[in-house]
Amino acid sequence: MPMTQDALEAALKEGFPDSDIQIQDLAGDGDHYKARIVSTAFKGLTRVRQHQLVYAALGGKMGGELHALALETSTPA
Repeated sequence: MPMTQDALEAALKEGFPDSDIQIQDLAGDGDHYKARIVSTAFKGLTRVRQHQLVYAALGGKMGGELHALALETSTPA
């Protein structure tokens, strides 16, 4: 069963409680999302490391419940 947008947002909010998160369903199928996450947790980290933290926060749901996730990560301005 695909991951709902609400479930995805909840998982990301749990992993990054101080963050501003915006989720977009790219295909309308509940299987392809874009997430924009602005968090102080990313300060000083490479883009790759930021994305690794996001995947870790999702607890292995990528490739299973969550088929595709386009990520845009940054720190607060």
